[in-house]
Amino acid sequence: MGESRDVGGRQVRRAGTRIGPAAVGLLALGLLLARAWRLDAQDTTAGKRVYAKWCAGCHGDTGAGDGPAARAMLPRPRNFTGAVYKIRTTASGQLPTDADLRRAIDVGLPGSAMPAWQGRLSETERRDVAAYVKTFSAFFADTSQHVATLKFSSEPGGGASAAALKVGRQFYDSIGCRKCHGDQGRGDGPSAPTLKDDAGFPIFAADLHQDWRFRGGAGVADIYRRLRTGLDGTPMPSFSDLIDQKFLTDEELWRLAQYVHSLSPAQGPEVRDVIHAPERVGPLPVSPDDTAWARLERYWFPLVGQVIRKPRWFAPAVAGVWVQALHNGTALALRVSWDDRSQSPDSAWLAFEQRVLDVMASDDSPPPKAEPWPDELAVQFPHRLPDGIERPYFLMGTATDPVYQWRWTSRPRRAVAGLARGIERFDTLSAAPAAQAVYEHGEWRVVFTRALATPDTANDVQLATGRAIPVAFFAWDGSSGEHDSRMAVSTWYFLALDQPTRPGVFVSPVVAMALALGLGLGVVRRAQRHRRSGGRGSGRGVAASG
Repeated sequence: MGESRDVGGRQVRRAGTRIGPAAVGLLALGLLLARAWRLDAQDTTAGKRVYAKWCAGCHGDTGAGDGPAARAMLPRPRNFTGAVYKIRTTASGQLPTDADLRRAIDVGLPGSAMPAWQGRLSETERRDVAAYVKTFSAFFADTSQHVATLKFSSEPGGGASAAALKVGRQFYDSIGCRKCHGDQGRGDGPSAPTLKDDAGFPIFAADLHQDWRFRGGAGVADIYRRLRTGLDGTPMPSFSDLIDQKFLTDEELWRLAQYVHSLSPAQGPEVRDVIHAPERVGPLPVSPDDTAWARLERYWFPLVGQVIRKPRWFAPAVAGVWVQALHNGTALALRVSWDDRSQSPDSAWLAFEQRVLDVMASDDSPPPKAEPWPDELAVQFPHRLPDGIERPYFLMGTATDPVYQWRWTSRPRRAVAGLARGIERFDTLSAAPAAQAVYEHGEWRVVFTRALATPDTANDVQLATGRAIPVAFFAWDGSSGEHDSRMAVSTWYFLALDQPTRPGVFVSPVVAMALALGLGLGVVRRAQRHRRSGGRGSGRGVAASG
C-alpha cells in the first residue's frame, strides 16, 4: 500500500514508495514558489479590462493622455506612450520601476485628478493594470533598458534646528529654487508665468506651503528623492549632477529638503465644520497683520472648481482658504488668507492666462481671450439665519431665496455687500463691511469687519451670538482667467460666535455643592447626637431594673 502525508496542508500520496524528508521539503518549496508566482504574475489581458473601465476616460484608449475628460484637467493626465514619468525612484531620463508605477496607482497623485485606487481596486487589479500601462510604450520592452532604483542616503539628524534650516535656505537661493517657487515658496517666482511642460501645457510651480498636495509624498525623504530624481517632463530638474560636480554635498541637499518641508504646517489641515470666533473685550483687530491673529486658531476650507453652471471651471488656482474670526459682542472681524501666485491684474501673467484658457475645455466657442481680471473673494451667509438645518442653495442662492455676500476685489481694492440671486445676478447694498487687505510673497490676507446687527434688517443678515451661522467661500484668481462663473467654491460651513463662560456658571454649582454638603453634615451630626443620647438612656434603665 502507498502512504499519504500532509505537506503544506495538502495530502500527498505515492503508491508503493515512502517520501523522504528531502523530497517533502522540495515539494513544499515548489508549492510556495507556485503560490508566489501566482501573486506576482501580471495579466495584461485582465489589466486591459480594468484600464478600459477606470482609466481610459482620462488617459485615452491608446494611453496618449487624450481621454474625453483630459481637456478639463490641469495638469493633464499622463501620456503613457512616451514613458516619461514624473514620480520615480530612478535617475532622470530613466524608466520607473514597477514599484513606482504601483505606488502612483495605489496612493494617487495629490494636487491632480489622479485618485488613489488602493481602496477601490483589488491588489490583483492594480497589479494587472500597471502591467497593461507598460504595453503602451516600447521602451518597457527594450531589453537594453536597465531600470534601477537610485541609492538614497539616510536623512541626517538635526533637520529642524535653526542651523540646518539656514543651510537649506542658502541652497534654496543658490541653486535657483526661488526663480520658480518664489522667495517664500508659494510658486510666485519671476519665472513662474513662463512655465510649461514638455508637451507645451502650462504648469504651476509647486506651492511649497501646501505639502499635502505634493505628488510623491510630503515627508522630508520624499522631497529629497524628488530633488535627486527631478520631475521628468517638467521644468523641475534633477540636482544629482550638482552633487557629482561637488557644487553641494548630499547632506546639503538633505538640508534643502528639510527647509522645504519646514514651509508647510507641521500637520496637514483638518477640515472642520465650525469656525469658532472667541469673544474679546474692546476693539477688534482690523489690520490683516495685527498680532492678535497670531494667537487665534486657523481653520482650513478646501475649494473646488465650479462645474455646475456654464461656463464651467475644472482647474481652480486657489485650492483653499484659511479663516479666523473674532467678535466683541457687537461686531465681527473675519480674516481670510489664501495663496495666490500673482497680485492680479498683472500683465506679466497675461500670456500664461491665455495658455490656460486655450488648453482648458470651455463651454464657450471660441476660447475666451485673456484679460487683466482682478483677484476676488466672496464670503457668503444666508439672507436670514435659519431656525433649522435648511440653508439656501450654496451656489449663490436663487432668485426666490437669495444669499447675503461680502465681495472683495483687488482692483479697485474694496469690499461691497449685496444679495446674490444666482451666479448671474448680484444686487449691491448701500452698506458695506470695512475691509483691509495685504498681498505679500504670494499670499493675500483680507480682514472684514461689520456690526453684528445693522439698521437694514430687510437686506443685511443679522448676526448673533449663540447661533450656528452658515458661511461659504468663493475665490477667483484673475491671472488664471477666473471671473464670473470660472471660480473656486466651497460648500456651506458654520460660524459660531462663542460666548465666554460667565463666572456665575462656575460659582453657582460650587455654592450649591457647598450648601448640600453643609446640610448633609448637619443631618449626619444630628443623627449621631440622637443615637448617642438614646443609647445612654437605654443603659440606665437596664441597670435600675437589675
